[in-house]
Amino acid sequence: FPSLFSFFSSVHITIYSSTVTVAQNSPTSFSVFSTKMRENLTRWFYQAMGFQNGLARTQRIESISKATKLNKTEPKEESKPADQMDISTDVKYISWLKERPSALSSFEEMMDEAKGKWVVVFLDYDGTLSPIVNDPERAFMSDMMRSAVGDVAKLYPTAIISGRSRQKVYGFVKLDDVFYAGSHGMDIMGPAIQANCYDGKYQSKALDQKGNELTVFQPAQDFLPSIEKMLNELEETTSEINGALVEDNRFCISVHYRHVLQEDLGLLEKKVQALVAKYPDFHLTRGKKVIEIRPSIKWNKGDALVYLLETLGFTNSSDVLPIYIGDDKTDEDAFKVLKCRGQGYPIIVSSNPRDTLASYSLRDPSEVLSFLKRLARWGEVSAV
Repeated sequence: FPSLFSFFSSVHITIYSSTVTVAQNSPTSFSVFSTKMRENLTRWFYQAMGFQNGLARTQRIESISKATKLNKTEPKEESKPADQMDISTDVKYISWLKERPSALSSFEEMMDEAKGKWVVVFLDYDGTLSPIVNDPERAFMSDMMRSAVGDVAKLYPTAIISGRSRQKVYGFVKLDDVFYAGSHGMDIMGPAIQANCYDGKYQSKALDQKGNELTVFQPAQDFLPSIEKMLNELEETTSEINGALVEDNRFCISVHYRHVLQEDLGLLEKKVQALVAKYPDFHLTRGKKVIEIRPSIKWNKGDALVYLLETLGFTNSSDVLPIYIGDDKTDEDAFKVLKCRGQGYPIIVSSNPRDTLASYSLRDPSEVLSFLKRLARWGEVSAV
């Protein structure tokens, strides 16, 4: 980065001369000055690299839950103010970005590959279209995000694949031009065409809100009776733990512990593990401040992506370019599918370096919004 070298050389000279002046004139002001200068240096660094949200980690929106089981004294996640940011973490992130460049700064290059191909868009919900919030019932997407997703869906087949129940995700998104896959892909409302390679007993016809015919595919139907029993047991056994929230996601169960006191986490985990031990056809997975109970079938978000591509008519097509955007560990299954197919763009939403199969990255939902807006504009221009 020759230009970066020149940039920071000039910044170093500016900082040195300014520091000497302040230290000579007012030793008391020196510490305040140096703190502010460090903050500005970090901001300049991000600007030089072309980032729009260099300090975004301090700006995450978190709603305050008023649920009946919410603790009055909640465990708080420690966070450093912007002027105390760990520079080593920033350096690691910059290094990480070399392997997973920003999908915004790489947009034109990515779309060059999309010319002449059918673009299909797959999106996670929590942490991608909406911010991660304290109360899962209040994970609302903004009107601007809804509008952007709607614009994209008018141009390309678009699906939202979430760990939430399908009905719950639809309640948040409220768009009829989008396909929905809930429960990590175990409950799909997709195109009307049924896939012959999947068991017909798990596929049924349905109508959307506009009366259009769709196909509902639920490969975990056989597990519903056990899930109902587990839900009742979990709600009873966790009721004594303040802050624990059991969420019914239709074909999986989520136990949220964001509001559980640190000293109660061990007890909650033991209770969940003891329950699952009684149901050998289920297993545990983990997400962001959540333990999930899922049926032990070979089905995940990657399988849902493949199913949707097949029902859209792209089974073995070389003319399709899938884009998958997600922030969760469960999205890695979909990233893996795209990597194996050698098609499309897996995009991770993260402001911190982490192990991932994604090829590109976006920092947070605000950058997802920017990307979707650009994708819609690109599609409109390409259609002319």
